[in-house]
Amino acid sequence: MAFLCSQSSCSFLGSCFVLLCWVLAQSHIASSAVIMSMRNHNNNHHHRRQPMFQTNQSSCALFAGTWVRDESYPLYQYSDCPAIDAEFNCQMYGRPDTDYLKYRWRPLNCELPRFNGVEFLLKMKGKTVMFVGDSLGRNQWESLICMVSASAPGSQTQMTRGDPISTFKFLDYGVSLSYYRATYLVDIDMFQGKRILKLDEISGNGNAWRNADVLSFNTGHWWSHRGSLQGWDYMESGGKFYQDMDRVAALEKGLRTWAKWVDANIDRTRTKVFFLSISPTHYNQNEWTDDGTMATTMAATSTKNCYGETTPMISGGATYPIGAYPAETRVVDSVIRDMQSPAYLLDITMLSELRKDGHPSIYSGDLSPSQRANPSRSADCSHWCLPGLPDTWNQLFYTALFF
Repeated sequence: MAFLCSQSSCSFLGSCFVLLCWVLAQSHIASSAVIMSMRNHNNNHHHRRQPMFQTNQSSCALFAGTWVRDESYPLYQYSDCPAIDAEFNCQMYGRPDTDYLKYRWRPLNCELPRFNGVEFLLKMKGKTVMFVGDSLGRNQWESLICMVSASAPGSQTQMTRGDPISTFKFLDYGVSLSYYRATYLVDIDMFQGKRILKLDEISGNGNAWRNADVLSFNTGHWWSHRGSLQGWDYMESGGKFYQDMDRVAALEKGLRTWAKWVDANIDRTRTKVFFLSISPTHYNQNEWTDDGTMATTMAATSTKNCYGETTPMISGGATYPIGAYPAETRVVDSVIRDMQSPAYLLDITMLSELRKDGHPSIYSGDLSPSQRANPSRSADCSHWCLPGLPDTWNQLFYTALFF
């Protein structure tokens, strides 16, 4: 049946329709730029990876979403976990605020399953999980130990620390959680007293990785270090030695060596392979304010880094990727997509970028009293407090493993 109206009433209805469309459009535009940019990143770059966690018959983009307050968090107390290194133990070393512990990650289209440590142990019975990489991998490893231990407090455990490998065992279940320190993933050898970063080689390190049932790799921060923090004296590539080269190019060479090694040496029918994307830092406050001006936090008058930040960034002018590592992030994504059997990219970069409040700052056992008194120079805005953000990395890791 045709819809009939007078000229005046049709004109009125048409105006209302135009107004409604304008309101909806403005509402859409006003939605979080962060969420939209993460959604676009997810759609553009994850199509070749494993299917996303399914809920209510719709796919869930795990790494696009928002942080919501949840009073049931944290998942454990620092005083109940024996594995937390002093540099991550913010509450023990005097952090006065606790709101940063009360946030849960909510993906766009679903709720994450709550972490269940006993279920983790039962499903991983008799198996080994190994984190391989730099101190961000150690951050995640210790978080997982704490999360599982909180769910199975009566389980017999055993911990051994060493270099390059440390292991925590849940003896009743035969489950081993290990961390292998390999900051660049590729080899570093000594030659005539010099440290040689061998961009084309993975040899001895890889022997320890082959038999794990789950491998989670990471690298990133050490590739940009200079001066006293630089971990090598020369780079070697293609039989030639370099005092230096473009650091992003070096990272790509090293990661492509790692990717070829994984494709050639890891039996993917028995071993699941993950890669933790580059964890952001928060040393420059211009990266998380809308217009580059100082944020109104307790730190605004004393420093421009993460010191004094107590809440996540919920929305603003952010685009993906932001912060200090955009080129490196693109390299990681490109290398993994080019693998014969791509590793599962645990893409925590953007959701972690929002958590400027989650770093140890000056509340780290590694800092002296004089260093704590000078947060503009000494605050750790690279690692993360435990309990804290790495617990969410592990909740996503748990979801990707079992759901």
